[in-house]
Amino acid sequence: MYFSQGRLDEEKGRKNKMRLDSLATETKRILKKYNLQLNKRLGQHYLIDDSKRHEILSYANLKDDDIVLEIGPGIGTLTIPLASKAGKVIAIEKDKRIASILKKRLNGYDNVELIIGDALKIKFPEFNKIVSNLPYKISSPITFKFLEYDFDFGILMYQREFAERMIAKPGTRDYSRLSVALYFMADIEIIDYIPRWAFLPPPKVESAIVKLTPKGKINGIFERTCRALFQHKKKKAKNALIESFHEISNKADPKEVVEFIDPILLEKRVFTLDPLEILRISNELKEAISRVSS
Repeated sequence: MYFSQGRLDEEKGRKNKMRLDSLATETKRILKKYNLQLNKRLGQHYLIDDSKRHEILSYANLKDDDIVLEIGPGIGTLTIPLASKAGKVIAIEKDKRIASILKKRLNGYDNVELIIGDALKIKFPEFNKIVSNLPYKISSPITFKFLEYDFDFGILMYQREFAERMIAKPGTRDYSRLSVALYFMADIEIIDYIPRWAFLPPPKVESAIVKLTPKGKINGIFERTCRALFQHKKKKAKNALIESFHEISNKADPKEVVEFIDPILLEKRVFTLDPLEILRISNELKEAISRVSS
């Protein structure tokens, strides 16, 4: 039987709407049942598009020996299907009331460890994958905390703007110390974008599904150098280092120290320096501080 492209597109749209309606209806039912009001200030935006949920789970490539970490599980939109596919799920929820609802919904799942607390303050149990719809307000600190641990990869939802800053190139508007640090710490792939209406309540911006694969660590002097430089993103590196040298060290005179740094790099605007050039500045700073302060 032959179907026109228009008919096929209409059928695809109908199926997508059914997926959206089914998860949206379930989510609204649970919220109504427990008289639960979501707090946008805390980044409580629940995914209600089943096709996007399926996509996230598919990219996680879950096996029965996987231990999955989930931050901000909410009412279990991801937690329950994760528990049915992985060996164990560690879910960390800050909101005590939501955690109590999730605990009821997890009745019958003995492979979920529900931890009530602040994910930024808790030492994570052992895990090998992360799957989370992250609260936007903790995107940066939680990402760097993830990268303190050894794991295979994470499939994570971020605000679109944040995700694009993660992979921004030198000279672009979004380029930042986040981009520089993550260049060395992780392989990052933006897999897909998620529209606002795929969440309840809809956030103000689009989201992105990101694959985060750890690859290395950065040292303290490099981290401090990035912080000092990007406080003055549009200035020349020399001026940025002198003005924010307190971020790097208090053991030497910054004007003396910069005399030992490659002058070509010092003349560049901070936002045009690539990560390897910033690493070189960091290494030269370390040697120069040692020389000047000895």
